[in-house]
Amino acid sequence: MGAFEIREDFYLNDQPFKILSGAIHYFRIDREDWYHSLYNLKALGFNTVETYVPWNAHEPQRGHFHFEGNLDLEHFIQVAQELDLYVILRPSPFICSEWEFGGLPAWLIEEDLRIRSSDPAFLKEVARYYNELLPRVAKYQLDRGGNILMMQVENEYGSYGEDKAYLRAIRDLMIERDITCPLFTSDGPWRATLRAGTLIEDGLFVTGNFGSRANYNFSQMNEFFAEHDKKWPLMCMEFWDGWFNRWKEPIIKRDPEELAEAVHEVLQEGSINLYMFHGGTNFGFMNGCSARGTVDLPQVTSYDYDALLDEQGNPTPKYYAVKKMMATYYPEYPQMDPLVKSSLSERILELTQKTSLFGNLNEIAQVTESLYPQTMEEIDHPLGYLLYETEVEMDAEEERLRIIDARDRVQVYANDQLIATQYQEEIGQDLFLNGKKKTITNLKALDRKHGTSQLWAQASSGYATKRNPNRSLYRSSFQASLETICA
Repeated sequence: MGAFEIREDFYLNDQPFKILSGAIHYFRIDREDWYHSLYNLKALGFNTVETYVPWNAHEPQRGHFHFEGNLDLEHFIQVAQELDLYVILRPSPFICSEWEFGGLPAWLIEEDLRIRSSDPAFLKEVARYYNELLPRVAKYQLDRGGNILMMQVENEYGSYGEDKAYLRAIRDLMIERDITCPLFTSDGPWRATLRAGTLIEDGLFVTGNFGSRANYNFSQMNEFFAEHDKKWPLMCMEFWDGWFNRWKEPIIKRDPEELAEAVHEVLQEGSINLYMFHGGTNFGFMNGCSARGTVDLPQVTSYDYDALLDEQGNPTPKYYAVKKMMATYYPEYPQMDPLVKSSLSERILELTQKTSLFGNLNEIAQVTESLYPQTMEEIDHPLGYLLYETEVEMDAEEERLRIIDARDRVQVYANDQLIATQYQEEIGQDLFLNGKKKTITNLKALDRKHGTSQLWAQASSGYATKRNPNRSLYRSSFQASLETICA
């Protein structure tokens, strides 16, 4: 068993210890590839891996938990320990991480509670989740023969709120469930976020998140520490070595040599967690969505992040630049040759067959009927596609209709023929439907949610049932005129 302490420096078994960590999210990488990524982190000369824990992946439906396959957190921790890597675990209710709803389960939206607050109803749900999660990881703490150094209480909370009672409640929930390792918060390194998002007044360790200007950002943190008479080691919990990418925007890149020098600047003053070391993939529909004003900005499926390992887990020029810098300035940390996966050669693949969505609805979707169109959250279908369908009688040869407040993309079909594709900024614009007066037209609206959002549409009559939660496409039939206006 070992001991990890935070004094004026980090101490491991009473010896000064520099944390050299890289972020690898087990839930973004196939289980069979965990060893490959963790080995390459060790080969760089690093000694620690950091990972978030996504609540919504482990409890997608209330009371139904999953810790198997790519969600086998215990196995990930064990593989890290086999490679002599320590672990920084971040099991906070909210993780951000450009992940669907920041890791919060969508079913919380339908509960009468305020998320990320001291609302007893929210804390009750967190406590129930922690009852399942924390006993699984507590046994891997360093003082019990495991490899977990410390755990996070909340994630960049200073950019969201300043409910200190909430932060204390999350801390207490962890301690009550046998978490004895040091706890910390991570926030932007400026005073406003540190003041709002930390429990420095209670002696809870504080870390900062940034991607450049380490000298300046660490000086800001030191000033905040001095206000509270703290002489703590400096730790950048998220050193952003790349960036995430959004739909329709250029891929963001960072120069490898510049990054290596920036990492060196951090290590001259403190410890580091490279965010990301291996980004991986937002499998399924788990890509997140940020916003500017009222405009949603969904992230792409890839979480490559321009990290040190590419999406499939192979070293990039950044990896070798940082590896060279480490060998030059920090030769006391032993390195190894990295593992490299082989790939298929580039080739042209011709598609010879195809099938249609509407021709397979009976196989891939379950039909339900409702009086009014329902949101994804209302029917317990938080991810993927939702197909709304109705039949309308034509009152004129040309009718005008609108889709009201769909998110984030809707494709509208009349008699299975596409008549419009509208994104958020276009939804609500006029659509024109042509046909013979007094005939029946089948209308379908296929909604694709690019991040947590809702679809609302106006309708007037119909029926209701529930859907199969295991489907990735949900089909809702209703009788309506979608704000149909006679021309």
